[in-house]
Amino acid sequence: MTKTGGFRNKSCGNAWVMRAIVLITATLFFAGCAKHGGANQVVSTGSAIAVQTGADAIDISTRAAEFVLLPSGYLKSSLKDGGSLLTLDDADPGTGQQFRTSGGNAANVVFDLAGAEISDVQGKLGTNGRQVKVSAKSPSSGLSEVLTIQVFDDFPAVAILSAAFRNSGNRPITLDSVSLADRDLNAQRNDPKAEPYQMLSFHGASIKWGKDEVLPISKNFSQQNAFGTPVETRDDLGRVGGGIPVVAFWTRNVGEAIGHVEPLPLELSIPVETQVDGHVHAAVRVPAKVTLAPGEIFSTPRTFVSVFAGDFYEPLSLWSKMIDREGLSRPANNPENYAVSWCGWGYESNVTPKQMIDTIPKLKELGIHWATLDDRWFNNYGDWQPRPDTFPDNSIQKMAKEFHRQGIKLQIWWLPLAAENGQGRYEEHKYVLSNVAKEHPDWLILDQQGKAALMARNLPALCPAVPEVKDYYKRLTERFIRDWDFDGHKLDNIYSTPRCYNPKHHHKSPMDSVYAMGDVYKTIFETTRALKPDSVTQSCPCGTPPSLAWFRYMDQAVTADPVGSVQVRRRIKMYKALLGPDSAVYGDHVELTRMATNPKGEEQDLGSDFASTLGTGGVLGTKFTWPDYGPKFKNVALTPLKEAHWKKWITLYNEKMLSQGEFRNLYVYGYDDPEAYAIDKNGKMYYAFFAPKWNGDLDLRGLGPGQYKVVDYVNGKDYGTVVGPTGKLAAQFSENLLLEVSPVAK
Repeated sequence: MTKTGGFRNKSCGNAWVMRAIVLITATLFFAGCAKHGGANQVVSTGSAIAVQTGADAIDISTRAAEFVLLPSGYLKSSLKDGGSLLTLDDADPGTGQQFRTSGGNAANVVFDLAGAEISDVQGKLGTNGRQVKVSAKSPSSGLSEVLTIQVFDDFPAVAILSAAFRNSGNRPITLDSVSLADRDLNAQRNDPKAEPYQMLSFHGASIKWGKDEVLPISKNFSQQNAFGTPVETRDDLGRVGGGIPVVAFWTRNVGEAIGHVEPLPLELSIPVETQVDGHVHAAVRVPAKVTLAPGEIFSTPRTFVSVFAGDFYEPLSLWSKMIDREGLSRPANNPENYAVSWCGWGYESNVTPKQMIDTIPKLKELGIHWATLDDRWFNNYGDWQPRPDTFPDNSIQKMAKEFHRQGIKLQIWWLPLAAENGQGRYEEHKYVLSNVAKEHPDWLILDQQGKAALMARNLPALCPAVPEVKDYYKRLTERFIRDWDFDGHKLDNIYSTPRCYNPKHHHKSPMDSVYAMGDVYKTIFETTRALKPDSVTQSCPCGTPPSLAWFRYMDQAVTADPVGSVQVRRRIKMYKALLGPDSAVYGDHVELTRMATNPKGEEQDLGSDFASTLGTGGVLGTKFTWPDYGPKFKNVALTPLKEAHWKKWITLYNEKMLSQGEFRNLYVYGYDDPEAYAIDKNGKMYYAFFAPKWNGDLDLRGLGPGQYKVVDYVNGKDYGTVVGPTGKLAAQFSENLLLEVSPVAK
């Protein structure tokens, strides 16, 4: 008996533990690759997918795409467009799949395509599909391989790839890493005038606060894109990490994406680099780090290659639907998820109950009925009790009661899993020894040296794989929601959990703590909803994309400390793809839409661009201070001039509620000019266009046939009528133009 060791290797701590792995003999596993038949055989079953085999290529054809496996292991992918095939894959990609043995030695393999096994396949991704298994040997390394490709009728533009490596020799072999879904991309396949690297890209990795997820590929582009486990930064943020395991590339007509479809935050990377010839190389790199005894097998996670038309919205939406099938389905929305929200962070870290309560009259005047008590109301990370200097006695409960008395719901800020142990600091707060760390030191995550492993803000972390820790967070949630009567949470600085090497936890793998992170967030989310069905749990991965570990366990996503309007718009679009076209996405504080730095190097939040949130279907937010507290808060103080602007946009938002409409991806980001978004709601189409200055025609896409009335609903300007399905409108504007397009009654 031997193990399919890729999901768990006894000689290293890097386990894949993501689904039950059956122990099988290597002989039985590799016997599945017996020869199927002669070349050019066309196989047809109940599936609509056709497979044609041959010694030089295997062609998998669906209604939407064509995938061609070459002897090198490269899977050329093309999108069907009428009678044409569109692709970014180079005409001659050369090498395909690679793996590395000990010492980092790279090895390529040649697959026996004529001996492929073709069969039907069923699974969570569909009841109809086709599977191709091909084998290969690498005499130089002593490893043999089976590559499996699955294509499902329900996902005709996606190919799922996985591999199994067996030690076919008589001595142990160290397998360092495996690459799957390798891409060699060339934009000239679609546009002969373009440079090979001239394409846009989306990178779902959580790398650094404020870094763009959408980037043009340049001549010297290189980015590693690590996923799953924490990533260190060089500032007091401490650690980020996690991410959505998808990297995508697109031109005007076609795009390709790669990633993995396992429902756990696996530790792997998707490196992207422009090569010397200008082509763009990318692959899913699995860090095996396993020593295989003779006969043992390493099995990889399931990766994917997809082709699409459009921009990053398409592959993210597709990936999200696949993850739904794998068991991570998104929760249903409630109406409160879409309410405008004010946050007390304008008062910064020493906010008082009086400052919070004194703002209530202005919230009511502006039509805001959600508020957030933000960072540093608490004594320490871990115990989460009120600060005696700013929230003495039971003032936090009295504050919540007063907000409720005046008809305003209240969220509370906190950071699950963090627990101070007396070392370090964050900004002006010096860490103390929290009671939870003092009373339960065995709950802490330890690193390989036996020291407390650090998470965001360089804080020690409690291990979510310890059952008592999950119970602790259930009790904390009950305290906040039931005992203190808050209506939801702002969970902040959420990235990834460190690996745990604490011997007292008896983990099967150090990755157990990383995989269990989502369980704690699920507990918080479900406990809150059970206590208050109309609650709102907001989760913020400050400055980065969210994590696969927890992104399903929230009511409201957030654009996460955007550095300007462009990030607000792109991140709203990202979340609409990940969570659904009608999902609630908080645009964060509008003040963040324009940022500057004062002579002291301090951030100044000066924005007032509500259009970037309203027009894209996001939820408005603000952190103004009121009444006037002097120069300390002058940048965010609600002056009479600002108040008129705030009231206008909040009133528009509450009237239109476009955040509850259906986001429609009708424009290709980076290629359609001006930048544009579309929302479908109650039989009307709403468009938002953005450019520093524009004077020309606009395309109003997605209309039905017939005549439509066009109105600038922000300024009340009537633009007359257009005719669908694509209306042509001559317009001139600066910064933005938001339109309501209604069918003209016959």
